[in-house]
Amino acid sequence: MSQPQAVTVLGATGSIGASTLDVLARHPDRYRVHALTAHRSREALLAQCRTHAPALAVLDREEDAAWLRERLGEAGLATEVRCGPEALVEVSEASEVEVVMAAIVGAAGLLPTLAAVRAGKRVLLANKEALVMSGSLFMDAVDRHGATLLPIDSEHNAIYQCLPVEHRGGLARHGVTQLLLTASGGPFRGWSAEALAGVTPEQACAHPNWSMGRKISVDSATLMNKGLELIEACWLFDARPSQIQVVVHPQSVIHSMAAYADGSVLAQLGNPDMRTPIAYGLSWPERIDAGVEALDLFQIARLDFEPADEAAFPCLRLAREAMEDGGTAPAVLNAANEVAVEAFLDGRLGFAGIGELVARVREACPLEPADALEGILAADARARREAEAWLGRR
Repeated sequence: MSQPQAVTVLGATGSIGASTLDVLARHPDRYRVHALTAHRSREALLAQCRTHAPALAVLDREEDAAWLRERLGEAGLATEVRCGPEALVEVSEASEVEVVMAAIVGAAGLLPTLAAVRAGKRVLLANKEALVMSGSLFMDAVDRHGATLLPIDSEHNAIYQCLPVEHRGGLARHGVTQLLLTASGGPFRGWSAEALAGVTPEQACAHPNWSMGRKISVDSATLMNKGLELIEACWLFDARPSQIQVVVHPQSVIHSMAAYADGSVLAQLGNPDMRTPIAYGLSWPERIDAGVEALDLFQIARLDFEPADEAAFPCLRLAREAMEDGGTAPAVLNAANEVAVEAFLDGRLGFAGIGELVARVREACPLEPADALEGILAADARARREAEAWLGRR
């Protein structure tokens, strides 16, 4: 019998990380946890170390790492604790690691995820921002280093399951005419732009179907999350923005679809539980138990679909335009959005201001080639400075 595969979970204390650990724990004969990382959630990481006994744990700050070392020592656990971005890269490219779950939220996930790709790992991509920021460079690295890239976002995972095994080279080559990217519509589906002006962070974080972190919940509420997913889908599936249609589907049962030239539309259905795509990514091309109940179609009873309202939710349009512009435009869009969402959650910016800030930063930042990591990171930094300056002028 083969040895269990060693898995590093980047962003272990977030919702995707916790779901990943739940699936791993169901299959101790197949997987073992090598490393767990968190930003500053040291108490949650301590609890996970006690349960899963990783060889390594990583936190952002040394003060949190020192705290964790002391607590683990008191518990008699041998987990080694490291800190900082260099440690994230180390546990992503470590020779003993076979699978890396990339679940760090935001631009902070780019470098460790890219390190895992360059080390030829099986990379389970739940950090869409890494691909949004560095699409061409990222996909070139996947091909050059022989990494296996499996999308974990439920929508991209669904499309992956609906396409031929070999789907690179353009959609038309495989008889695919369109990708249908489903969206729940978030908590404000059907709201007018006027009604959205008074939205609070608490309202924005109350997603009707999915349990997610605050940043992703806000992105879902503005439809920026769907915009970032559109960009990600373009890179993953060699698609143009015009080949992707966003379909609002409030039940979140159909996770996405692929339309073919013969009139067929293939869809992947399931309960809204991220353990399903996580289990698919871990076991591909096999299937394993994810701990998710089978879908009861009689209980669902109906499936509804409607177009996205880009007038009330301009972030979706801004994301599509950024992908069409190419170069560093998606990286600038992502950076501006991260600053805007943080400002909204801190009470420094209204809900409607998120899209306005992103649009202003896009206008202020020049379009540059995105063929080198240094240029991408420079564009990201400039966009953040422009966003903070715009906030300061308000």
